Amino acid sequence: MKIKNLYIFLISGALLSSCQDNFLDLQPISSATTGNFYKTADDIKNAVSGAYASLQAGGISTNNYVFGEVRSDNTLPVASGSVTDQDEFDRFYIRTTNPYINDRWNNAYRAIARCNAILDRIGAISMDENLKSRYTAEVKFIRGLVYFELVRSFGDVPIILKEVTNPDEGYAFGRSPVADVYTQIEKDLTEAEAVLPTTYASADVGRATKGAAKALLGKVYLTQRKFQPAATKLKEVIDLGVYGLLPEYADVFDSNNENHREIVFDIQFRSGGVGEGSPWPNAFSPENSGNAVIPFGGGGNNQPTTDLINSYEPNDKRKNFSLATSYVNASGATIPYNFIRKYRDVPATSGDNDNNIPVIRYADVILMYAEALNEIGYQPTGDAFNYLNQVRTRAGLGPLTANEVPNQGAFRLAMEQERRVELAFESHRWFDLVRTGRAIPVMNSKKDQFRLVKTLTETDLIFPIPQSQIDINREKIQQNPGYN
Repeated sequence: MKIKNLYIFLISGALLSSCQDNFLDLQPISSATTGNFYKTADDIKNAVSGAYASLQAGGISTNNYVFGEVRSDNTLPVASGSVTDQDEFDRFYIRTTNPYINDRWNNAYRAIARCNAILDRIGAISMDENLKSRYTAEVKFIRGLVYFELVRSFGDVPIILKEVTNPDEGYAFGRSPVADVYTQIEKDLTEAEAVLPTTYASADVGRATKGAAKALLGKVYLTQRKFQPAATKLKEVIDLGVYGLLPEYADVFDSNNENHREIVFDIQFRSGGVGEGSPWPNAFSPENSGNAVIPFGGGGNNQPTTDLINSYEPNDKRKNFSLATSYVNASGATIPYNFIRKYRDVPATSGDNDNNIPVIRYADVILMYAEALNEIGYQPTGDAFNYLNQVRTRAGLGPLTANEVPNQGAFRLAMEQERRVELAFESHRWFDLVRTGRAIPVMNSKKDQFRLVKTLTETDLIFPIPQSQIDINREKIQQNPGYN
């Protein structure tokens, strides 16, 4: 019988990974199986660490820029115009066999398999009950986050909430409607926020917190246009009193000062030859630049577009920190080249950097809160302006008032602009445009500029299901409209 790729990933035998940051110091156990693992509290601790480690996978985090940035008007792939896997995202002709699509799906269901195995088995473990409850909540947060990435990417997806130990069981799982997926995400995050602590001792910093669950739940509500629940939940994050904007934008991304008060949830990475380093600083530095920009050179990926560069207002401090349009090579010559500077470190080896990858930070929270308030009802002197202007003030820009933004529609556009430059290169742009209904008009207005191969329609708002998954189970898994 042919082995079924997706459903192999639902089997939880290989749950372990190496270390991330402090709380993920995990020794590999190559012989671990569902039979001889999950016996002790330490087994559960290691399994939870493995669930966090699964978030480092390319399809979930390190290649997320392909989905959130390259797909949008923010960035270009290294060889835009040639037949490359990223160019398919950039110009809207994605094959159903594209490897980034496959990794998105496969990495996500591997992570979900780890979460399900823990949740199914933790109840039988003899251990501190408070810690058991916390681990359960952490894993539900991780599962909710991964399902959120899946549903935003593919629409209807299989909902799998139990450990699968036999590949043949996988035939039972077809695609569930988007509404059902969101219901499950809301359930996981609601249960997680009720238990998770607000803060951790230093050794556990980086784990999911109450604020992280509330913030992600707020984003889930906002994505579904549930504006009042979104506003309520995001205000709860603000009212926790543990988050705030750092005085300087540049400090937010300092790899020597991570997990600070602006970070609500990051995916943790650690350099040093342990297989846990972030590839982004090298990947985003100019191709063929030698050591002029970063040791071990760059890959030239995720290049800022001229459209994005020109969108910054004069004197916006975020621009020169986030990107550059040239560099000086080893010979002293200035080389024109658009590249991302936002993620900086001195790598131990190529692609082995200490930078965490941000998922939600406080600036995102207060901008989402302002967006939700405006959707509930525009107020010319309301809190929506106050929170939007907190972000602008930190960037060195003057506050916006009702004179410049006189109505709800104008505020939407101001919010779109602010999120674009504040969160540039954090994999939000495409999903922001889809959430607000602006992806089709914005991208079609730039069709010639970006050499798009088609005029976008509703079918382009989600990505194709990997062909391998359809081939595995044609009775249950059908392709999204617009792809073949």
